[in-house]
Amino acid sequence: MSVLADRFGRVATDLRVSLTDRCNLRCTYCMPEEGLAWMPREQQLTDDEVGRLIRIAVEQLGVTGVRFTGGEPLIRRGLIGIIAAAAALQPRPKLSITTNGIGLDRLAGPLRDAGLDRVNVSLDTLSPARFLKLTHRDRHADVLKGLAGAARAGLTPVKINTVLMRGVNDDEAPELLRFALDHGYQLRFIEQMPLDAQHQWDRHEMVTAEAILASLEPYGLLPDSVSRGTAPAETWLVPGHVDAAGHPARVGVIGSVTRPFCGDCDRTRLTADGQVRNCLFATEESDLRGLLRSGRSDADIAKAWQTAMWGKRAGHGIDDPSFLQPARPMSAIGG
Repeated sequence: MSVLADRFGRVATDLRVSLTDRCNLRCTYCMPEEGLAWMPREQQLTDDEVGRLIRIAVEQLGVTGVRFTGGEPLIRRGLIGIIAAAAALQPRPKLSITTNGIGLDRLAGPLRDAGLDRVNVSLDTLSPARFLKLTHRDRHADVLKGLAGAARAGLTPVKINTVLMRGVNDDEAPELLRFALDHGYQLRFIEQMPLDAQHQWDRHEMVTAEAILASLEPYGLLPDSVSRGTAPAETWLVPGHVDAAGHPARVGVIGSVTRPFCGDCDRTRLTADGQVRNCLFATEESDLRGLLRSGRSDADIAKAWQTAMWGKRAGHGIDDPSFLQPARPMSAIGG
């Protein structure tokens, strides 16, 4: 089996697959209230094309984990079938999804039956009023139902992704952690990244990993002795608490900007229109959709994917004066 290696010795084994650029929320740090110009349907990979690329990644390129993202992946009509096809592969990859949670209460069981292993749910506030202001949609209760539904279906550990914004929800970190602990969820705080469609990200306004940890001091967090490996989150133990499985409770911080983990990155990304991105902040892409639709072989596609990953940079370069924000926003890249 070949691998997706780069010039710096890193090997990509974690595939992030964006299934759509569309979303049913309008989070202010992602896109404008009126939405974006969505990708034409004919440009989007078909279910069979998605399945074929995942198969090539797993069977020929050493990918061991697949995470489905968006936009909002739950609105992809063929989602259940895509997951079932991925779960049938040998060797079977670990399958997860990152979602805003809307509709997850209804879909959690079918997703689990299809082969999904785990979910990450985005939740930035416990206040319905703040949620409405942040997302321009009155769906806070639906997200909470989705979290509960995922836990009932056994899509565990259920993880919560939270982005804190200065003057918006940065006062909620302790309360959000308390909520996660009370429900057996695992909380991950994520530094806001320069991936908004409006290109209004301001590093000086970003809530840093250091600030997040300072706000959690009342919990007396302890360093986690378990190595994070290639995981993006640094984790801390929460004394006196256990998770739903009875293990010591942990809280994580993904400091993509101030505490980059590029040297251990093991991710490769596939956009909904079949472009390989070797970094979340890449400004160049490699087209696999064209190879699919021109009748090229699996071996040809695998070779093109390897070539795309070989050119990966050493780091995302956000601190470099020459850094340019990607043209695609997060909703069109996939997390």
